[in-house]
Parts: sequence; structure tokens; C-alpha cells
Amino acid sequence: MRLIISATIAAVSFIVTPSSVWAQDPAVVQSKTVKLKFENERVRVLEAELPPGVKEQVHSHPAYVIYVLAGGKVRNYASDGKTTETELKTGDVIYREPLTHAAENIGTTTMHMILVEMKAAPTR
Repeated sequence: MRLIISATIAAVSFIVTPSSVWAQDPAVVQSKTVKLKFENERVRVLEAELPPGVKEQVHSHPAYVIYVLAGGKVRNYASDGKTTETELKTGDVIYREPLTHAAENIGTTTMHMILVEMKAAPTR
């Protein structure tokens, strides 16, 4: 019985741990391509430049807005295993719900974006 309980705990830890390990700050895990530009109690602003052929590490965002300064073709790897491809055009403004993902620039030009991550409103 003790062996079964230990095995169950180990299995649950294996299932739970990757999501918490992978759910990381893009400015930390992507420090070469993502820079923190501004942060206060309500928002965080990041600048991202993703050269052709570069694939990001898995990271997480709260709800956020992307402003595309220089577009390109991107492959997105969602945390649920789904892979999608899309073209981001210069000037696009995109709202996204919170997500954990990795992106890969599959185009021929460097993509350049400003990301504005929302924070919960401060309590008073």
C-alpha cells in the first residue's frame, strides 16, 4: 500500500511540476530576445526581437496586448501541444488571454514587438 501511495505522489508530482517549471517569465527565459522596458503595479511592458530561425523557450504571459513593429511568420507551440502558424503584420495590435507557449520565427526577417502585460488592479 505504501508503495502505491508513493508511486501516486511521484506521478502527480511529475504531472504538476512541468507546468510550474515551464510557466516562466519571458524576460528571464528569453533574456537575449526579450527586454523589460517598464513595470508598475498595473502593467509590464516588454520589447521582443525574434530573429529568423530562433525558437523561444516555453514561457507564460498574463492577459496581454502585442503591438507588432516588424512582422513576420511565426509558429506557436501551445502548452496543450497544439502547434499553429500565423503571419503577424507590421502595425497589427493583438489581444491575447493568459497563455503558456513558445514561439518560433519561421520567416526570413527579424520580428519586433512590444508586449503590454496586464496585472490585476491594486486593492485599496
